[in-house]
Amino acid sequence: MMDPGLPDYPNYATALAVSALCRAKRAGWERDIQPLVAYLRRMQFDEKNGWKPEDPPYGAWGMGGMEHPPPNPGHVDLSMTRYVVQALRAAGVPSDDPAFARARIFIERCQNYNPQNPKDADGGFFFSTTEIDTNKAGQEGGHYRSYGTTTADGLLALVAIGRPVGDGRVRAAHNWLSAHHRGMAVPGFLGPAYQRWPKGLAFYYAASASEAFRVMGDVMDTSVADSLKRTQRRDGSWANAENLVKEDDPLIATAFAVRALARQ
Repeated sequence: MMDPGLPDYPNYATALAVSALCRAKRAGWERDIQPLVAYLRRMQFDEKNGWKPEDPPYGAWGMGGMEHPPPNPGHVDLSMTRYVVQALRAAGVPSDDPAFARARIFIERCQNYNPQNPKDADGGFFFSTTEIDTNKAGQEGGHYRSYGTTTADGLLALVAIGRPVGDGRVRAAHNWLSAHHRGMAVPGFLGPAYQRWPKGLAFYYAASASEAFRVMGDVMDTSVADSLKRTQRRDGSWANAENLVKEDDPLIATAFAVRALARQ
């Protein structure tokens, strides 16, 4: 069931549809994706709908479905932005396209990184510059804590907009993931108030981290695959015991599990 009062994730759905059509390459796919790509371009927070580079959501994508002029952007986060920029790249949008230049501003705002002195920050990512409560790992020392799902998303988003794997920001995110990765348990959550999240995001993390490590050329250990093999149900599906982000729905958990296994 969709969240009350929110559109049913049209930016996610459209981005995934574009990526699927580009991968399948069935007859007419290049024509078929054009209105979808045009829609995704229209949904970006930028000057055409009143947003300026200094605004926190600038360059990002939100839920979609309608344009959000200032001052209320609605829900905006790194996950939706990652899926859209990957879809645009799959559709053949070149790395020097203005949409990627705008997206870079938001993506970099979500990274705990200091280009002048990288040692000042851990290199990981948080979720949103506008939805404070959705930064699920909380705050520490005046900044939002980095955690696993967002750091994998951030790394993948940087690569999708054209950053090479040797780029300082990409390497910083990779270093954070490599140092904190522990199978399907999502890293970055500290304290009793946050202890449902490492399990609640487990399937999303398995898929996104596996993709991020593969993009970086890593040889994955077997921890994710072993965990998935142990937890697969008799009918072939998976489901999360935690319902924090709907991973208790087998349609969601199983899709993420298959994507994780495909990238081992």
